[in-house]
Amino acid sequence: MEKKINVTEPWWKKSTVYQIYPRSFMDSNGDGIGDLQGIISKLDYLCKLGIDVIWLSPIYDSPNDDNGYDIRDYQAIMHEFGSMDDFDQLIEEAKSRDIRIVMDLVVNHTSDEHSWFVESKKAKSSKYRDYYIWREGQDGSPPNNWGSIFSGPAWEKDEMTGSYYLHLFSKKQPDLNWEHEPLRKDIYEMMKYWLDKGIGGFRMDVINFISKDVRLPDGAVHKEQDFGDGSPYFMNGPKIHSYLREMNEIVLQNYDVLTVGETPGATPEDAQIYTNPENHELNMVFTFEHMDLDKASHEKWDFRPLQLVDLKKNLEKWQHALHHKGWNSLYWNNHDQPRIVSRFGNDQEYRERSAKMLAICLHMLQGTPYIYQGEEIGMTNVKFERIENYQDIETLNMYKQKKEQGVPCEQIMESIYAKGRDNARTPMQWTSDGGFTTGTPWIQMNENTSFINAEQALENRNSIFYTYQKLIRLRKTHDIVTYGSFQLLMENHPQLFVYKRLVANEEWFIVANFSKETVELEWSACDVDAKAAEIIIANYDDLPLTDEKIDVRPYEAFVLAFQNKR
Repeated sequence: MEKKINVTEPWWKKSTVYQIYPRSFMDSNGDGIGDLQGIISKLDYLCKLGIDVIWLSPIYDSPNDDNGYDIRDYQAIMHEFGSMDDFDQLIEEAKSRDIRIVMDLVVNHTSDEHSWFVESKKAKSSKYRDYYIWREGQDGSPPNNWGSIFSGPAWEKDEMTGSYYLHLFSKKQPDLNWEHEPLRKDIYEMMKYWLDKGIGGFRMDVINFISKDVRLPDGAVHKEQDFGDGSPYFMNGPKIHSYLREMNEIVLQNYDVLTVGETPGATPEDAQIYTNPENHELNMVFTFEHMDLDKASHEKWDFRPLQLVDLKKNLEKWQHALHHKGWNSLYWNNHDQPRIVSRFGNDQEYRERSAKMLAICLHMLQGTPYIYQGEEIGMTNVKFERIENYQDIETLNMYKQKKEQGVPCEQIMESIYAKGRDNARTPMQWTSDGGFTTGTPWIQMNENTSFINAEQALENRNSIFYTYQKLIRLRKTHDIVTYGSFQLLMENHPQLFVYKRLVANEEWFIVANFSKETVELEWSACDVDAKAAEIIIANYDDLPLTDEKIDVRPYEAFVLAFQNKR
């Protein structure tokens, strides 16, 4: 059954994006680090999956303090990843398979080794001084009490001029000063450079941080924190919309591309402004709210089990807020988040079942879905025994800080196992013996590659991989997935996520069990006549629809379609 609506919409509304973390995807030369030729060698795999867009995490020249998010040269390729010729080949090889390449745009900050910052440090009179946010201290203290997102203070004193520079992340990632027009012009020229090469758009790293309140006031100090929370003064700042509209006018409107903004702290009301086509800002944003639902406090590392009711209400809020007003991005995983099957699913006895359930639940929502490398084969979190095995700067800084505060090492490690970013950064598991590199990988592989790997997934027609493949095809062939409205049912049920998608005379009914319990569901409670349904997709082979009710099995998910319901 196919159902199409005669609507001309942007290509990215029916697309599925696959995020690659290049360092961990595929190594072609045995140095233990993934590279561009490695990505090229796996394009047929991605083509088989059916994705339309590859989002590349940064591949620019970088000292690698924050795994490439500290850029030294925006128009050069990191030598470990290859050359500009390799990148040009990737563009062409992907294009021949109808796949676009989206680049990571990191313009809130640079590396402290970028030529702009090197020149900026030399003197207060430097031409590049105003490319960054420099301030004088207060009686030997930083200009304000803000803390860095990577722990410690957000200000670093430069001994050469005696002034402080702002770094919301690592001290090797100084923040750019978007108030300075010459800086903005240079960034726009850099964007044109990549777009003229034929890339398909930008994922914009913490883009809603680029406008700061120039007063730089102190932030509130939350319980058990040493520094002030400056986020009210740099998230969704006073000039963010004018900057994005200027970027659109000067650069983006001249290209048919996808733009997605990483926007921590953005509400649905913020997103309506960012993504409303009439505002000419962004196509979509990444919301963080659903990723914060397992936090027990202000601190990321203080975690608790997910309450499904919270997740349902949050996703309902976003689905309604942007319907006909903007556009949603849909994701469970990325390079900054732990593996979803370990987080919201069950990575032990129900790993495959819960991974398929999570995929079906998310991909039936309205928006553009993002798959993170390894998600399509059900890769899991990792538990390294020693802190020395971890590579992520955020994790290492937190460990040091907590240890100094007297927190037991075992407790710190449990937080890392649950929420650490290296969970997503272990190498892609291609074969039973790894298949990522012929050398020593830059970070240890997950030991479960022996039974969780792409080779085995491709051989098993009932694998997680083929569930994702089918979901991608459904989005392309059924307009209800793209344009239908959203209706949440049984909103307070603690185990079942049940919703409908509705358009014209068609209705789809989606059920997902987020627990390892069997849960009874009465069809009449959802105004559903199951006997008249067509099964669109399910993660169990048998789906009994003849009775008045159904026992929804552990981590079961299915989608039913009905005609002439409205």
